[in-house]
Amino acid sequence: MGLAANDGAGSESMIGVGVIGYGYWGPNLVRNFAWSDAARVVAVADRRDARLGEVRRRFPGVRVTTAPEDLIADPAVDAVAIATPVATHHALALAALRAGKHVLVEKPLASSARECAQLVDEAAARRLTLMVDHTFVYTPAVRRMRELVETGEIGDIYYFDSVRINLGLFQPDVNVLWDLAVHDLSIMDFVLAREPLAVSATGVAHVPGEQENIAYLTMFFADKVIGHVHANWLAPVKVRRTLIGGSRRMIVFDDLEASEKIKVYDRGVSLAPGPESRHQMQVGYRAGDVWSPQLAVTEGLQIAVAHFIECVTAGTTPITDGAAGLRLVRLLETATASMAARGATIELQVPA
Repeated sequence: MGLAANDGAGSESMIGVGVIGYGYWGPNLVRNFAWSDAARVVAVADRRDARLGEVRRRFPGVRVTTAPEDLIADPAVDAVAIATPVATHHALALAALRAGKHVLVEKPLASSARECAQLVDEAAARRLTLMVDHTFVYTPAVRRMRELVETGEIGDIYYFDSVRINLGLFQPDVNVLWDLAVHDLSIMDFVLAREPLAVSATGVAHVPGEQENIAYLTMFFADKVIGHVHANWLAPVKVRRTLIGGSRRMIVFDDLEASEKIKVYDRGVSLAPGPESRHQMQVGYRAGDVWSPQLAVTEGLQIAVAHFIECVTAGTTPITDGAAGLRLVRLLETATASMAARGATIELQVPA
């Protein structure tokens, strides 16, 4: 029996949602919007009729079309969620905004910082919600990490170090940084709440004619903070691990852990003047307890969808708004340029 989208009494006050793209991520978006009490899925668009057949079976009350422009023009659609290849994000999002629709876009927001800036300006001019689906930002684990950093539990931040590797699906239109590392960069952007000043990246494409499938990205911040992300489509194991080092404590986030995704280590080093000279410093090692905070068991995308609907309804700014999407794409663009120059350090051009 198919799962019908919510269409009961009171649906007139719900946000009508159209989803463009029903490939890898689109079904997750449709599912979460369909089960929301504040939204109803009006239509789904995909170029492949076979994919639309699945929508017909699972959500018989949802209209399907192979033409995204028809979905965007539908007056019953108040908001458009876009889960299509990166190269199509800008044109689809711009068309939706110009049609007066609120927009949720799968990561990354667009293919260039220039395209992102245009979307940000268009949404602001029309007073519409523009949000990027940086799903990890909405997971209980990442939100708890942000809290630990904000409250000073970690102390002064020293580094952000992340690994995201697996024997993955090669993407035809983006390199591994744009596909995998964007997740870690969205976590870093949210948790640290600061932008790097310069980046250096190296990478290699092992498959002729394809994008880089392995990359190492280093980011330099103020106050001697350093960030590093390793992304790889050609690894024999799957690893999703982030370390955040601070002066008081350190965090290990392992997304593959079923129950204890975060562990906080009361470990580190302390510096004290040496006995002979105040210029001579002694390093002391601290090895304290390890604890794992309790986290809610809630799907990150469920929280993200609820947040998007709330922002559309209340007119508030999303946590991962267009500006956040622009920051990450600007960083990815600079990293790609550095990779092309074999690791040259490039200053980030951040608008004043």
